[in-house]
Amino acid sequence: MRSSTLTWASSLCLLSALTSLTSPVLAVKEHDFKKCDQSGFCKRNRAYADSAAATGSSWTSPYNILPESASIKDGQFQAVILKTINDKGETVRLPITVSFTQAGVARVTVDEERRQNKDIELRHNSAARKERYNEAEKLVIVGGLELDKTAKAVGEDSTSSTTVQYGPDGQFEAYIQYSPFSVEFKRDGATEIKFNDRGLLNMEHWRPKVDAPEPKEGEEAVSPPAEEATWWEETFGGNTDTKPRGPESIGLDISFVGYNHVFGIPSHAGPLSLKETRGGDGNYNEPYRMYNLDVFEYILDSPMTLYGSIPFMQAHRQDSTVGVFWLNAAETWVDITKQKIKGNPLALGAGATTNTNTHWISESGLLDVFVFLGPTTQDILQKYGELTGYTALPQESAIGYHQCRWNYVSDDDVKDVDRKMDKYGIPYDVIWLDIEYTNEKKYFTWDADKFSDPSGMGERLDEHGRKLVVIIDPHIKNAPDYDVVSQLKSKDFGVKNKDGGIFDGWCWPGSSHWIDAFNPKAVDWWKSLFKYDAFKGTAENTFIWNDMNEPSVFNGPETTMPKDNLHHGGWEHRDVHNLNGMTFHNATHLALLSRKTGELRRPFVLTRAFFAGSQRLGAMWTGDNQASWDHLAASIPMLLSQGIAGFPFSGADVGGFFGNPDKELQTRWFQAGAFYPFFRGHAHIDSRRREPYLAGEPYTTIITSALRLRYSLLPAYYTAFHRAHVAGEPIIKPLFYTHPNAEAGFAIDDQFFVGNTGLLVKPVLEEGKDTADMFIPDHEVYYDYFDYSVVPTQAGKRTNMPAPLDTIPLLMRGGHIFPRRDQPRRSSQLMKYDDYTLVVTLPREGGHAEGSLYVDDGDSFDYEKGQYIHQAFVLDGNTITSSSAELERDASKVKAGAWLSAMADVHVDKIVVVGAPSEWAGQTEVSVTSGGKTWTAPIDYTPASGGRAAFAVIRHVGTAVGSDWEVTVV
Repeated sequence: MRSSTLTWASSLCLLSALTSLTSPVLAVKEHDFKKCDQSGFCKRNRAYADSAAATGSSWTSPYNILPESASIKDGQFQAVILKTINDKGETVRLPITVSFTQAGVARVTVDEERRQNKDIELRHNSAARKERYNEAEKLVIVGGLELDKTAKAVGEDSTSSTTVQYGPDGQFEAYIQYSPFSVEFKRDGATEIKFNDRGLLNMEHWRPKVDAPEPKEGEEAVSPPAEEATWWEETFGGNTDTKPRGPESIGLDISFVGYNHVFGIPSHAGPLSLKETRGGDGNYNEPYRMYNLDVFEYILDSPMTLYGSIPFMQAHRQDSTVGVFWLNAAETWVDITKQKIKGNPLALGAGATTNTNTHWISESGLLDVFVFLGPTTQDILQKYGELTGYTALPQESAIGYHQCRWNYVSDDDVKDVDRKMDKYGIPYDVIWLDIEYTNEKKYFTWDADKFSDPSGMGERLDEHGRKLVVIIDPHIKNAPDYDVVSQLKSKDFGVKNKDGGIFDGWCWPGSSHWIDAFNPKAVDWWKSLFKYDAFKGTAENTFIWNDMNEPSVFNGPETTMPKDNLHHGGWEHRDVHNLNGMTFHNATHLALLSRKTGELRRPFVLTRAFFAGSQRLGAMWTGDNQASWDHLAASIPMLLSQGIAGFPFSGADVGGFFGNPDKELQTRWFQAGAFYPFFRGHAHIDSRRREPYLAGEPYTTIITSALRLRYSLLPAYYTAFHRAHVAGEPIIKPLFYTHPNAEAGFAIDDQFFVGNTGLLVKPVLEEGKDTADMFIPDHEVYYDYFDYSVVPTQAGKRTNMPAPLDTIPLLMRGGHIFPRRDQPRRSSQLMKYDDYTLVVTLPREGGHAEGSLYVDDGDSFDYEKGQYIHQAFVLDGNTITSSSAELERDASKVKAGAWLSAMADVHVDKIVVVGAPSEWAGQTEVSVTSGGKTWTAPIDYTPASGGRAAFAVIRHVGTAVGSDWEVTVV
């Protein structure tokens, strides 16, 4: 049986560790976490796949649609699948619904009729729900489900199949075969995705538990068959998981036809292009696992689970992307294998030489899968965003630099760091407090000795336009003098154990209880704790960090909560585990929105655990990495994976959480972090202090330059965040996204483009390197960002770039326009009304470039009332124009508030044109027209020389940034 308490000796050891907090409670080893063959349902489904493969062509899936049950109406195909469960021909009925949405997304949902209609006796847990978990949609899906009522059957054989045509212009088809059951999804007549093509659908049906008879005297007890050994309970690491509902896993094979690369399903510390998982040279032997866990010092190049999960996968080949979203919050494993296409692959499209076969396995819940047929990655991300929500538009300060460590030890320490950052001219926006700020790890309290004046500390930061973030975790200390835990208990808002009592486990405070954020009333109570008069010492510039919300339970199985714990509504923790972190993140997000009546500030909440939909709530980071070059390198594919999985507001601890980076590593990590969407330096309590001003010269100067570069590019980053907010675009983009036909770049994951700026970044990720081999994906011209030199390039090849320690390999692709602010300031708040510079990069041919700027007050929700500026910039020949980026918007009808009125005095001060044409030589003035007025502005032209491109600088342009204008050079 699983022990709910520690032994006396281990309790003392753990208590000692918790008290000192000088090191992690456990040094994580790979064997602390399950492999597939140690997870009963994964092992069974993998064995099922092996059996099917061994049987070969004679294998027949036991799942068949009952023909007379099939119908299609108002955008939905409905039927009953019969699963044959034994040689007697007995069957289980599994209702299936295939829904077709107006956006062209198909959704396949399979439930279990017996669970729906019969009162199932649960032998051990009368409080648990009887049916399969079916509430993930309520928490994850926010839109995009409107049915396509024009979807129609176009090739129907009432006895064997139905073909449904759906989507824009009827370009998609779903061919549903009845016996054995399978589905093919087609685009323009070509099959892109197959369900159950290999016959691995396996929906473990409900069955009553039959206890083995007591052995008679002298007889040995009869053990259950090996496959049944983990049906009703299983043990790992000394913890026993009771399973009152018995086996209820689901498995399905999903094949991507003609696709060699698959991406997504974060978070894993491996390459962007996912590896095969059934062994072989360079492959993994384990499936990718999605089961949110607290993984100290995680290992690299591994499919093992990490802190968050998004079961969203894309497949890509030349000029084509498709994808699936597996809506299931239980523990999930994914096997990936590939096979070469026989015959003529050209029939499938360019580059279609390989099929990628995947096998998805979840412990419980419904089979619920969304299918996206592209054809572009952005098509898929936009439709996925319509379903699960787009990235919340953050405060502008949230995309500046965050200074953090475990821990700043006092309010004087915080003020000292703030003062020294200013002394050395180092910009930053937010300083953070880890768990030591509290009174004995009691959240919503302060250590009165070390933080005697938190309000004064916050006011000091506010004077400089800066913010404070404090940590609040989901575990509540079980202490008799702690009002928060008393309320949690009295209101019955805690997670329960399998017997229905409040769950008690161990985390940083010692004995703890966990808020059940699935309970709406618990969320309302949680919101009340953040009121300014309740959480004294906080103010409008105080924001929150949610850590340990997987949830992390130090004495739990795999350092998390027992699966047979109970949540609101009687659902077992096994059903909702991967959603747990998001519900806590959501509760805190809502709390910051309700701290006072009429709260106008956007919330900022960082989370460690996440699921599909978490992007609506804030930012994430990749957890407890190490101060090593390998971990720096791993951060890039990890963040790229987050971006193409719909959660682009992501970062990694700059410098590494564990350990002490040397000066070179710290410097290179800041140079890389300057391009992370979420940019935070963080360190373990045992690590040496490493604020940038402590690095010493030349390192402090180089790090400061990287930080100032980030701040100068904040307008471009904020514009990219706006695109993420309205269309689901990544902030940093992998090459397969930006260049979908450049096959040699599909697997490249150590460089990326920033938004739509044309900025191509390749951070230096290896020790001692002073050059960088950048892959150039096209024939366009590329300029060095810093000196405007033309980079010698060849499409589809690498070019060697000089990269001494003080240099970031950063190129500008021709044909783009991006905004920046060039005046260095201490924080983004102090840059709020600074003028703008536009950088224009001429293409190799054609003299045309485009870009945009989105800006609002960076703090409130007034943008929802039209208080924003959104301009599109175009260079055409010798003319540069600015006009509204939203043709349907009439800005003149928007009554300007205080911020928008002030922006009338903010100008485009300078335009830098890189690659300026030779006919501009000799020009001293340009013509500027705006608002019915025309004036001149000076232009300086510098001819090409020594490999550097010609460039022109137009100064004192003087046009309001939010106005329409035209600049003509000749």
